[in-house]
Amino acid sequence: MKLSGAEIVIRQLEAHGVTTVFGYPGGAVLTLYDELYKASDRIHHVLTAHEQGAAHAADGYARVTGKTGVVIATSGPGATNLVTGIANAYLDSVPMVAITGNVAVPMLGRDSFQEVNIAGITNSIVKHNYVVRDIEELEETLREAFYIASSGRCGPVLVDIPKNIQSEKCEYAGKSPIPATNTPCVFDIAEIADIIARSERPLIYAGGGVIASGAQDKLLELSEKLAAPVGLSLMGLGALSSDYPLNLGLKGMHGGYASNMAAAECDLLIAAGTRFSDRATGDVGEYEKSKTIIHIDIDNAEISKNVSSNIEICGDVKDVLTQLIPKVQAKSHEKWTTRITELVKEQKKQEQGYAVPEAFSPKNIIEAVCNNFDEDTVVATDVGQHQMWTAQYYKLRKPRTLLTSGGLGAMGYGLGAAIGGCFARNKGRTVLITGDGSFGMNLNELATAVTNKLPIVIIILNNQTLGLPYQWQSMFYEQRYSQSIMNRKTDFAALAQAFGARGHRIENLKSLKEVLENLSDGIPTVIDCPIGGDELVLPMIPPGGSIKDMVVGG
Repeated sequence: MKLSGAEIVIRQLEAHGVTTVFGYPGGAVLTLYDELYKASDRIHHVLTAHEQGAAHAADGYARVTGKTGVVIATSGPGATNLVTGIANAYLDSVPMVAITGNVAVPMLGRDSFQEVNIAGITNSIVKHNYVVRDIEELEETLREAFYIASSGRCGPVLVDIPKNIQSEKCEYAGKSPIPATNTPCVFDIAEIADIIARSERPLIYAGGGVIASGAQDKLLELSEKLAAPVGLSLMGLGALSSDYPLNLGLKGMHGGYASNMAAAECDLLIAAGTRFSDRATGDVGEYEKSKTIIHIDIDNAEISKNVSSNIEICGDVKDVLTQLIPKVQAKSHEKWTTRITELVKEQKKQEQGYAVPEAFSPKNIIEAVCNNFDEDTVVATDVGQHQMWTAQYYKLRKPRTLLTSGGLGAMGYGLGAAIGGCFARNKGRTVLITGDGSFGMNLNELATAVTNKLPIVIIILNNQTLGLPYQWQSMFYEQRYSQSIMNRKTDFAALAQAFGARGHRIENLKSLKEVLENLSDGIPTVIDCPIGGDELVLPMIPPGGSIKDMVVGG
């Protein structure tokens, strides 16, 4: 059976279980969009306001569902507008297939209208990319693209399809998808079990790889068996319920006192599915002192790249823990448990020192929001102070409920991601916690949320500054606030109403709770919350510093 290139794309999307795609049409993909129109009863296309928003939406959809997200854009500016979203997915290991159109093959390399070498541009931020120059290669290219995106360490793959390839026809084989695979992991279980048995102060450091591999139950089992506390990377939040007593929460630059001190005092660190980024470790020399480090990661390139490991295990976290746990000796570690309890008490004491009950503060606002929604609610953030406050104070109880830009730190990520997450939960209630700076980056996607009747609640922590640059300038640049004070006059409540959403400006907790208790279904709600510009994210380990340099009070 002969099919056009555009028809082959649709068949491959269906074969890979794709029911929702995000994108924006243009001249170089109109043939593909014509086929999407014909397949609209099987594949739902979400038209965003901007291609960057579409890429972030595909990213958010993938994080919540665990499936490969799909984004489509035209050539030239359409393709280049995807770059930030593709880079974000790459650094956070999110499975994504980005399909772009391009000028016809004979016109490639001639500086044709809306032609860019998007494969060259994205080469360093994808697992792989393709330029399909022969219609006979299209089916197999798409099969490989989905396989690569979802196998091993997940990530984005770009498929650039010139305009003529979409129209030409060839025989369609109709092959099944290539099953996602992970390389079998072989390691010395007895040796590692012996090292763990000799430990007196074990700590587990869990990252996004735990969630990606579905290893959260194994993580809990190992922690309980060893009486080992768990510190989480930003991407690992949600891997354990915040209610679990041994969950110390976020570790790193803005991590909790207990989590960071436990990392400094432990004699064994079991790192699972994390890459030890600079924000997590600070001074590496201090970080490595007086401890044995076991590093488990699916990407061999990440092992001992940032922190030297004593034991290196390259493999899927769930597979490794499944093999390891039966061989691990159960321990109680009473002294270590007592020390952890002391650290947690000290952290709570510190928090009480700079927290004012009933104040309209970031902590109280985020806790009020959290208390209003159930454990299945997806919460997205942008990047900045509000992101760190959310990581510290929002009580996540399930995996795949937090959408945040970890590795790239992309301001403007949140609303697109929230849209994708909302579709992933069949238009279930979704929360975006953002700042006035980040929200200004891509607030145009409010149009997408309104048009699609998405019940997204947007909390803007509005301090009239670029929060983290302002905080750093306060602490490290002698209060020289170079371009971090915005003082914009934007009325976010009125702006929301102009888009067709509900808008509120709230200045106290009572009013916030009233608005949250009376949300309307099918209508996005923007809640502008003015806060003080001098609110700080604490604790904080200064850049390049170590635990001993941690600032715990204002």
